[in-house]
Amino acid sequence: MSLESIPKFTGPAAKLWATVPAHAKKLLLSNVWCVQCHHEVTITDFTGTVVGGDLVLQGSCSVCRGDVARVIEMG
Repeated sequence: MSLESIPKFTGPAAKLWATVPAHAKKLLLSNVWCVQCHHEVTITDFTGTVVGGDLVLQGSCSVCRGDVARVIEMG
């Protein structure tokens, strides 16, 4: 998946994601904690929503395919 593609993002989430620099997107996507693997993984097949002004990415662990999430504080 390209870092520039925006699959299944809400409108407000897409706008926030667009403000994140490409190098930061790569770091954020590749540094997600997986509770099943007990280490950092890359998030795949993710969606994006805005909760309380923050961007929330929900997707799958690249290793075990378990559920993972990343909260990006936008304020």
